[in-house]
Formats: sequence, structure tokens, C-alpha cells
Amino acid sequence: MKPVKNDDLYLNIKNILQSARDNAYRQVNFIMVEAYWSIGQQIVEEEQNGKDRAEYGSYLIKELSTKLTKDFGKGFTTTNLKMMRQFYLAFPNSHTLCDQLSWSHYRLIMRIDNPQARLWYTEESAKSNWSVRALERQIGTFYYERIISSKEKQPVINEAKENTKDLQLTSKDIIKDPYVLEFLDLKQNNAFYESDLESALIEKIQDFLLELGRGFAFVARQKRIKTETSDFYIDLVFYNYMLKCFVIIDLKKGKLTHQDVGQMDMYVRMYDDMEKEQNDNPTIGIILCADKDNTVVKYSVLNDNENLFVSKYQLYLPSEAELKAEIERDVFELGLMKEIKIVEGEK
Repeated sequence: MKPVKNDDLYLNIKNILQSARDNAYRQVNFIMVEAYWSIGQQIVEEEQNGKDRAEYGSYLIKELSTKLTKDFGKGFTTTNLKMMRQFYLAFPNSHTLCDQLSWSHYRLIMRIDNPQARLWYTEESAKSNWSVRALERQIGTFYYERIISSKEKQPVINEAKENTKDLQLTSKDIIKDPYVLEFLDLKQNNAFYESDLESALIEKIQDFLLELGRGFAFVARQKRIKTETSDFYIDLVFYNYMLKCFVIIDLKKGKLTHQDVGQMDMYVRMYDDMEKEQNDNPTIGIILCADKDNTVVKYSVLNDNENLFVSKYQLYLPSEAELKAEIERDVFELGLMKEIKIVEGEK
């Protein structure tokens, strides 16, 4: 007997499952947002009872951060707790919170000084289904200010829609949000942030450095570091126990740009500020460009006064020539393997 073909039945079941997943993702997200709002409310109300608010508030947040991190893991740094406090102050009425927006959306919106603009961006983000990237773009281009000051509003609206049509929010974006993963105490999946080819190349570079036998110890992959409004991911982090310093590596597609160098400089400074111990030497940053025709390696600038460290640096780190040869060989091998798979798939 031939199976009955019933596309309508399949589509109905598919829609039920998709709707259920979307609602589940959104519900988890909004529970987190409400929890962070409530934490901010508790902090503000406790601060208002303190005798010296500034001094007491600083102590309170630091103490909370230590205890919450011990009990609940990541996500409760002093910076994040201050953000929750600011969240409550920016949105003192919980009924104005929207279940379609993530904590990452609110981190951007709460930095807007104008209360009317905050409310407008909140409502427009939900109505237009903006992703965090789309919202960031609209704020950065002063969309609200342009709308209210324009006599002909439709051209401004049409332009905004065109510029964000590829930046729509999906339910999967919510569950991949690193803040949701932290809130649920789930391990971050590096596959969210890497393509297959990038992942394979990073793995080969990781193995190469560990096999050098020059004091490298693996620390992290896709290490997340945070500013007040953005999240950045460092491809690889090592600690070199001979140099007594962290070595961070970032892989770039194509040619090296001055923006890449500036970003690495920021990574190095942030890592020194957040991770380096008192007895550690300054963090070293290495940028690798994966384009084999334009492979460039740049090390972070070292302090010229630390001559002993400089000499060790030259001894224990791979040379520019070694790294260049390794990444070009890896790119060639991985590219060849990809071509073989494509050919095999055509058979």
C-alpha cells in the first residue's frame, strides 16, 4: 500500500511545533528579562535605605556579585549587576517590558537618555521584529530623531526597512543569546559562532601551538569578553607558563585592516584588566589572516623596558614565518578536503 500524501497534515503539524518552539524560546527569554528587572529593583530599593548611598551601593553590588557568582555561575559580574540596576531605573514600570525583546535589546535601549525615545525604540523593535544588530543600527543612525523631525516620514521608514530587511529577529537568535545561556547555566556552543571551515582552522592552529612544546597551555576557545553594549569573541586563548602571560589569537578572513589591529589592542587591554594576575606579564595578542595570499601576523606591542620578557618572547613564541607557513598549509589542506567532499557529493 502506498503511503497517503497529505501535505496539509504535515504543514499543520510543522506549524504547531514551530509555534511551540518560538513560544518556548520567547518565554525563557522574558523570564530572564523579568528576573533582571526584579534584581535591579531590589538593588535600588536596598540602596535607598543606605546611609551613604554611593559608598553603600558600591559595596552592595560587589558583595552580591561574589555570592551570586558562587551560587549561579557566570552572568553576575559587578558590571552586569549595575546594568540590572540601570535597567530598573530606565524602566521603572514592569508593564512596559516587552516579551519579544531580549536582554541584549534592553542593554542598548536603556543607554538612551530620552525616555520618549527609549519607549519608541522598545515598541518599534517589537513591531518591526528587529534583531539586536538591527536595533543597534537604527539607534546609531538616529532613526527616532529623523522620524520625528521629518515632514515626509515614509521615505525615512522605507529606508529603515530596506537597511534592516536582512537583520530580522528569529526565535533561534534568542536561544543562542549568550545571556540566555548564562541565565540557564548552559554551556555555550561554539558552533553558534564559527563556520565549519573556521572551526577546523582554529582547531589546527590550536593543535599546532600545543605541539610546539614551548610552554603553551590551552585556556579557552571563543572566549567572550564584554563591553557595556557589545559582546566580542576571541578565537583562542592560551597561557604560556614560560613567558608567564596570556596569549590571545584572533583569526580574520581576508586582508588585515587597521580595525582588526585596533580590536586586538582592545582585546589585549581588556584581558589585562580582567584576567591578568599581578605577577603575570602583559598579554600578547596575535592576529592571523586566513587568506593564504595575504597571510599577515602581527604581535601586540610589548613594553620596551621589559628586555628580559622581550628576549623570552622571541624564544618561546612561534616566529612570524612559522605561523605564516602553518596557516597557509592548513588553509590549503582544508580547502582541498572541502573540494574532495564537493566532488564526492556530485557522484
